[in-house]
Amino acid sequence: MMASSYNAKEEDGHPSGASNHGGAGATKSRKPDNTAFKQQRLPAWQPILTAGTVLPAFFVIGLIFIPIGIGLYVTSNNIKEFEIDYTGVEISSPCYSCAKNFSSNNTTPCLCFVEFTLEQPFESNVFMYYGLSNFYQNHRRYVKSRDDRQLNGDLSALTEPSKECEPYRKSNGLPIAPCGAIANSLFNDTLELYHIDANGSRNIIPLVKKGIAWWTDKHVKFRNPGGNSNLSAVFHDTTKPENWRKPVYELDTSDPDNNGFINEDFIVWMRTAALPTFRKLYRIIQKKSSTTPTLPSGRYILNITYNYPVLSFDGRKRMILSTISWMGGKNPFLGIAYITVGSICFFLGVVLLIIHHKYDTRNNSSADIPN
Repeated sequence: MMASSYNAKEEDGHPSGASNHGGAGATKSRKPDNTAFKQQRLPAWQPILTAGTVLPAFFVIGLIFIPIGIGLYVTSNNIKEFEIDYTGVEISSPCYSCAKNFSSNNTTPCLCFVEFTLEQPFESNVFMYYGLSNFYQNHRRYVKSRDDRQLNGDLSALTEPSKECEPYRKSNGLPIAPCGAIANSLFNDTLELYHIDANGSRNIIPLVKKGIAWWTDKHVKFRNPGGNSNLSAVFHDTTKPENWRKPVYELDTSDPDNNGFINEDFIVWMRTAALPTFRKLYRIIQKKSSTTPTLPSGRYILNITYNYPVLSFDGRKRMILSTISWMGGKNPFLGIAYITVGSICFFLGVVLLIIHHKYDTRNNSSADIPN
C-alpha cells in the first residue's frame, strides 16, 4: 500500500508572541505560536487507495459475510415456531364473546379455548410466549412511570412512591404498590395447554413458570421489602394497582420465592419493549425424555382465562410456541443482512476489477509519482 508522509522540521521565524518593543503602545501579535501543532505541521500518514488494496478488501468481505449469512439463515429456518391469535375480533373466533363483553372492571373472568394442530413435533425445550400488538410500551411517560427504589425493596419508597408514578401513585390516600402505569397494565391472561391423544382424552402440558426472567432482574433489581416472609404485613398500609384483581403479595402464594415484587411474570412485564409489536416469555415446556419430542405432532387445546382487554386500543393478542438455537429465537433478518452485504461487496469487487483491467493503461514507469 502506497502512502504519503510528512515530517515536521524546524523553521526559522520570530516567536509568535513577540511584539514590537518600540513603545508602550505596541499591540500583541495574534499570530499562533510557530509550533508544529499550532501550524499544523505534525507528522501525517494518509493511505493512497489503489486497485491492489481496495479490490482484495471487497472480495474478502464478500467471502466472509456470505458463508456467515448462509449459516445464520439456515439456523434460523431450523427453529420451529407456531403462532395463534386469540384476540377474538372475528365472530367465528372462540374468544369473540370474551373480547366484546370483557373490560378491566369485570370481576368474573371469561373463559375460552382455541383448538389447533401441530404438523411437526417440537424437539428440545419449547418456549411459550404471549404477544401483543399496537401496545406502545416505549412511550416516554409510560417508561418513566415506575419507582425503581420501591421495586428494589426500599421501605421509604413503599410508603411514599416517586412522583413519576402519577396518576398511579396513590389511591384513596394509600400508596400503590407497585406504583406506575407499567405495573398497572400488567398482562394477566392465564394460558393452559392440553394435548389430545389418539383416544380423545386431554393431557395437560406442564408449564414451568420460573426461570423466565433475567437473573439480574430477579436477584438484583427486584426485591421484596423486609425479605420474602410475611409479605401481607409488609404491604399492609398499601393498596393494589387499579387494574389488578389481587394485591402484589398474592401473585403466587404457593411459592414465597416467586411472590411479591420478585414474581417472574411481573418482572418480565416490567422490562418494557422497544417496539409496539412485541412478545414476552410466559412459560417454558421442558423436555423430559430424549426418545420422545417435547410437543408431539397432533391436536392441542389452548385454554384461556381472558382477563386482558385489548380492543380499546385496537390491539391483538397471540400465543407463540418456539424452540431456540445457539443464536436465540427465530430471526431471519440477521442472515439476510449478512448475505446482502457480502453479495454487494463481492459484486462491487467484480465490477471494479473489470473496470480496472479495461481502463488501466498505465505502465509500471508511469505509476510512479514524480518528485
